[in-house]
Amino acid sequence: MMKANVGGVDRALRVLIGLGLIAWAGLFQGPVWAYVGVLPLLSGLLRWCPAYSLLGVCTCRSSDK
Repeated sequence: MMKANVGGVDRALRVLIGLGLIAWAGLFQGPVWAYVGVLPLLSGLLRWCPAYSLLGVCTCRSSDK
């Protein structure tokens, strides 16, 4: 089971950045690499980041876990 390791502010930033990059690529003919925005979007929505898991980082408050 994936344990939540992405907290509130971190989560909001990931979702906003992800949506911004996807919109840039899809709506404004941005570069193809901007579709990498799917990664922060998913990690924000799932509240789990694989890199954080590998590094032992957690931005959640103790009540969010």
